[in-house]
Amino acid sequence: MAEQTPLATVNKDKKIYASNLDNLVNSLPPQQAQQFQSREGRRQLLDELVAQDLFYLDALENGLDQTEEFKELMKDTEEKMLKTQAIAKFMQQVEVTDDEVKKFYDDNPDMFLAPESVRASHILVPAEEQANMILEEIKQGKKNFEDAAKEYSTCPSSAQGGDLNYFQRGRMVPEFEEAAFSMEPGQMTEKPVKTDFGYHIIKTTDKQPEQPIPFEAVKEDAKQYLLGQKQHDAYMKKVDELKEKYPVDINLGLV
Repeated sequence: MAEQTPLATVNKDKKIYASNLDNLVNSLPPQQAQQFQSREGRRQLLDELVAQDLFYLDALENGLDQTEEFKELMKDTEEKMLKTQAIAKFMQQVEVTDDEVKKFYDDNPDMFLAPESVRASHILVPAEEQANMILEEIKQGKKNFEDAAKEYSTCPSSAQGGDLNYFQRGRMVPEFEEAAFSMEPGQMTEKPVKTDFGYHIIKTTDKQPEQPIPFEAVKEDAKQYLLGQKQHDAYMKKVDELKEKYPVDINLGLV
C-alpha cells in the first residue's frame, strides 16, 4: 500500500493524514459530523488538529508533562483505563454455548411466549351519523366491509380495505382495543366506536392465542440475556474471590 501524503506537517515530523480527519468525524454525533463533511468543514477540522499539535509541542517545551498535577492526572487516567480493560478482558472469558441457550429456552417457557393478538379492519370517519349510515349499508348487504373502507375511511389503511394486520394489547387506544379483542373472527361492531381519532366501524378478522415463540426466532436474544446473567454471576464471584485476596474495609456510617 502506498504511503499516504500528509495533509499537514507540524514541526517537521508530526504529520496529520486524511485518515485522522476521518476518524475524528466518525467519532462525532451524526448531526455534528454533518457540518464537517464539506471541504470547508474538513479544513476547519484540519486547523483544529494543527492547533492541538502546536499546544502539545508547547506543553512539552515548557515541561508541562513533568508537573505533579499532570502526573496525578495521568495516574488517575491510567488507573481508570486499567480497571476498564481488566473488567472487559474478564467478561470476554465468559461464554455461552448453543446447548446452554437451548436448555435455557426449554427451562423457561414463560419467558418466550407471544402474547395474544388479533387481526382487525376498520372504517374511520369523523361523524357518528356517517358511521351509522355506513354500518347500515354493510348490514343490508349494499356494500361489503372492504369496499366500504376503501370508499369512506379516512385512515391510510383504507387502501387495504381497512386491514390493520395483527396487533397485541397495548398497541391501540383502549376503546378500539377493547372492541377488537372482545369479538370473534368475522364479527363487526354493532355500533360505531368513538375514540379521539373519530368514529370506527371495527371488524375482527382473526385471533391468535398466546403461544410459544419458536426457538430460532429468539435464539440470539436468549443468548444475550443468558450471557448477561452469566457475566454478572461470574463478576460477583470474582469480586468475592478478590476480597479474600485484598481485604476491604467499608465504613457504612460515612456512606
